[in-house]
Amino acid sequence: MARMNRPAPVEITYKNMRFLITHNPTNATLNKFIEELKKYGVTTVVRVCEATYDATLVVKEGIQVLDWPFDDGAPPSNQIVDDWLNLLKVKFREEPGCCIAVHCVAGLGRKRRGAFNCKQLFYLEKYRPKMRLRHRNNCCIQ
Repeated sequence: MARMNRPAPVEITYKNMRFLITHNPTNATLNKFIEELKKYGVTTVVRVCEATYDATLVVKEGIQVLDWPFDDGAPPSNQIVDDWLNLLKVKFREEPGCCIAVHCVAGLGRKRRGAFNCKQLFYLEKYRPKMRLRHRNNCCIQ
């Protein structure tokens, strides 16, 4: 089995929502990647880059894989944002506390200073939520 010399995944938790930001595996590192997903209780993986591994083994482990690629450094399309919000609404209502993993080609590098580009910052500045995600305790996030 190939060794992974990549940063550890980062778990983000808010209320009953859990996300895992992880590296982009290859077929050579896929077994270790699946172990990490299972360790965090991931039920869905969202790939926002071109596929670099065969998702068959991940799906065989009962983990859904969604392919929503968009250009590196660019903001997601409106369709991807809508699909993402719908996924969150359904998954966290049906499986409170579940974990959704997300990866692009080099997303873990986004933790370093200056990693966001102007297009991404402009998108975030202009973004206006289309819906709210409601929680059982009537708290909302946008």
